[in-house]
Amino acid sequence: MQAGDNPIIGAGYPVQFSVDYPARPLDRLTTAFRIFTVIPIAIVLATVAGSTWQSSGRSGSMVVMAGAGGLLFLGPLLMILFRQKYPRWWFDWNRELLRFTNRVTAYFALMDDRYPSTDEEQSVHLDFPYPDVPRELNRWLPLVKWFLAIPHYLVLFFLGIAAFVAVVVAWFAILFTGRYPRGLFDFVEGVIRWSNRVTGYALILVTDRYPPFRLGS
Repeated sequence: MQAGDNPIIGAGYPVQFSVDYPARPLDRLTTAFRIFTVIPIAIVLATVAGSTWQSSGRSGSMVVMAGAGGLLFLGPLLMILFRQKYPRWWFDWNRELLRFTNRVTAYFALMDDRYPSTDEEQSVHLDFPYPDVPRELNRWLPLVKWFLAIPHYLVLFFLGIAAFVAVVVAWFAILFTGRYPRGLFDFVEGVIRWSNRVTGYALILVTDRYPPFRLGS
């Protein structure tokens, strides 16, 4: 399926995200030990999300961790700037890695008790259209998007703290009732949605539309 074929992409913001609300009792045992059960898949994610720059000198070799969590940023920036194109396989890599990351995030946030798949969509839906670079993207804007997104980083810092508290409250609710309170679920989903929009705008550069300051779709 191509990016533009996903039905969650409509007339709203190009980066679309949603998680299916679990209208069923969640597994209390795996919820209780989620901080431990997530470790194996988190390690798998780390192996594909890590990126390095290596520099060599007379005294030997030095490896420095760099990049944006495995997402390709500098390459697409240079291609958009100088060639006005976004290689399709770079786009596909960023999209699939971001999808995988969101499945792990949703699992850790207790929004789904099914173990995250490395390739299946499951209950977490993320998509954005492949950009027509000459028509849709300003070649110079990627140079300053990181700066323009600073207000979002500040808001997301505080929203992230609030989302963490919401997940802790939801943890207790699931242990006692087996259900994720819908209001808390929608809030956590909204924070993750907001973060994905900023990532799409400032890091993987798939849209020039400034992200809205809202939790909803």
